[in-house]
Amino acid sequence: MVVILGPTATGKTQLAAHVAALHHGEVISADSRQVYKGMDLGTGKDYEDYTVDGKAVPYHLIDIAEPGQEYNVFKYQQDFLRTFRDITGRDKLPVLCGGTGLYIEAALGKTLYPEVPENPVKRKQWAHMPMEELTGRLRSFRRLHNVTDTGSRERLIRALEIQEFMKDHPRRDFPRINPLIMGIRYDRNTIRKRITERLAKRMSCGMIDEVRSLLREGVDPGMLKCYGLEYRMITWFLEGELTHAGLFQKLNTAIHQFAKRQMTWFRRMERRGFYICWLDGDMDLHDKVKVVSERLKSGV
Repeated sequence: MVVILGPTATGKTQLAAHVAALHHGEVISADSRQVYKGMDLGTGKDYEDYTVDGKAVPYHLIDIAEPGQEYNVFKYQQDFLRTFRDITGRDKLPVLCGGTGLYIEAALGKTLYPEVPENPVKRKQWAHMPMEELTGRLRSFRRLHNVTDTGSRERLIRALEIQEFMKDHPRRDFPRINPLIMGIRYDRNTIRKRITERLAKRMSCGMIDEVRSLLREGVDPGMLKCYGLEYRMITWFLEGELTHAGLFQKLNTAIHQFAKRQMTWFRRMERRGFYICWLDGDMDLHDKVKVVSERLKSGV
């Protein structure tokens, strides 16, 4: 399996689609938000990138869940394994692509996440605890890299429930997968410029209207705020807590910070033994594809 990872706005999808097209492959998304239908601009679904030389490149694990529905790393790992086996069973090359470190590690890990049932006793115990205390308990299990699990009491309690269960139920061995992990990165100034330009484009294409439509369709505002920076801050804007200018400035800064956290996650992966071959983002797309192809053929 080829893995294309990197922070936001680095052109991962385009590279993954070209690699898949060249090597008779199919793309598997590793994005925790692109699983949701109707959340396109806010999650950066670049559908046009899946067309290479006029031909559609098959992609998977995008638009598979309804907005407001709970989707977690356990479900992702199960869906990934089913998709991986389907693709390889047809003698196609799986190309995993995304920037959600937790989902990438779930696809590459040596363990399986268990299906965790609700624990009514624990839920009753945690129901009236302050959010700060619940967050402290979750932090005692693992380092928190984002606010997804701490954005609402419901998600925080569920995250604690999963950690408590996993403490008493060791994970099983993970099927052997041989990955070629390629990363894309730019220097700090370039990535900041790319993020700002991409955000401006998404805003002009109707990202605010997308969030407004989701709210009209009945998606709970509290749940929507848990779906990442764009949905949280645009919901604040629609609730009157931010001006339009303030929205762009605040969101732009937050996405820059998020990209830094993504790189921190990938560096942690390297320290844990995952070898990542980094590509200079300024390379021509054709040259990037050539490097990936050469390494794929050589088995390096």
